[in-house]
Amino acid sequence: MMAAEEEKPGLKNSSSIVPCFLFVELVIMAGTVLLAYYFEYTDTFPVHIQGFFCYDKTFSKPYPGPDETSKIPPLLVYSLVTGIPCFTILVGELVAFFLKAEGTQEKTIVTADCCYFNPLLRRIVRFLGVFSFGLFTTTIFANAGQAVTGNQTPHFLSACRPNYTALGCTSNMQYITQPRACTGNPLVVASARKSFPSKDAALSVYSAVYTVMYVTLVFRTKGTRLTKPTVSLTLLCLAMLVGVVKVAEYRNHWADVLAGFFTGGAIAVFLVTCVINNFQQTRPPPPPPRPQRPESVLGMPMVALPCVESPLEKLSGTQVRGGGG
Repeated sequence: MMAAEEEKPGLKNSSSIVPCFLFVELVIMAGTVLLAYYFEYTDTFPVHIQGFFCYDKTFSKPYPGPDETSKIPPLLVYSLVTGIPCFTILVGELVAFFLKAEGTQEKTIVTADCCYFNPLLRRIVRFLGVFSFGLFTTTIFANAGQAVTGNQTPHFLSACRPNYTALGCTSNMQYITQPRACTGNPLVVASARKSFPSKDAALSVYSAVYTVMYVTLVFRTKGTRLTKPTVSLTLLCLAMLVGVVKVAEYRNHWADVLAGFFTGGAIAVFLVTCVINNFQQTRPPPPPPRPQRPESVLGMPMVALPCVESPLEKLSGTQVRGGGG
C-alpha cells in the first residue's frame, strides 16, 4: 500500500510533517507571540531612562496628542499591515491553484495512511504562518530597541514638562539625569521615551516588502508588464507614507523612521529568501550528468583502426635477433 502511494506522481509520503508542525513550529510561534505580548503590554522589560539637556530644541516640539488622534492611527496601520498581505496571498494562491500555474503545484502529503494535506492548504498555511511569525518578530525587535535605547521623541520635553527652576537649569549645556525630573503624565512620558526605532514604520515596511516579493515572485501576468510594478510601488509608497507622517507629526525623528524601515525590510527579505525559498516549491537537486562517450562528443561513432607494425620496429627487431645469434 505504501509503495503504491509513493509511486503515484501526485502523492508524497511523510510521517514527520505533523510532529514538526505541532511540537516545533507551533511552540516557536507561541513563544514569539508571548514575548511580543510581554514587550507590548507589560513592564517586564523597563525602558531605559535617558537624561536630557535643558531647553533642548531637538525635543521641544509641540505635543501632537495621543496616537489615536494621528492622521494614520495605530488601528488603521495594523489593519492594513495584516489585511493587505493576507488578502493578497489568499487570492494569489487560489488563482494559481485553479489555473495550475507553473511553480506552485506541489504534491499532496500523505501521513499515517489516512491524512491527506492538500498542496493549496499547505502553501497558504506556510506563507501566512511565516508572515505572522515575521510580524511578531518585527514587533519584538522594535520594542526591544525602544526599551534598550530609551531615545526620546521630538515632543519629549512637551510631554515631560520639566520644572527648570527646580532642576537648576541655567544654560542649555546643562544635562539633567534625575529620574523624576518630569512632572507630566507618567504614561505619556513613558510613551515619549520610545522613539528608536519607529515600530509603525518597521511593521509597514515589513508588510510591504513581504507582499511585494510575493507578488513579484508568484504572480504570472501575461496581459501587461505594468501590473506588478504598479502594485509593488503602491505598497512601498504607502509604507513610506507612514514614516513621513510620523516625522511630520513630531512623533519620531528621521533616524527612528529609517531604522524602522531597515529593521522591517531586513526581516522580510530574510524570511522570504532563506526560510521559504522565494515562495517557490522545493525541488530535489538534478541528478549529476552522465559522462559522455567519445562518439557523442565528436558527433560520429569511433572507428577501430587496425594495429600496424612500423617498419622501423621490424628492422630493430631483426638486428637484435641477428646480434644475439
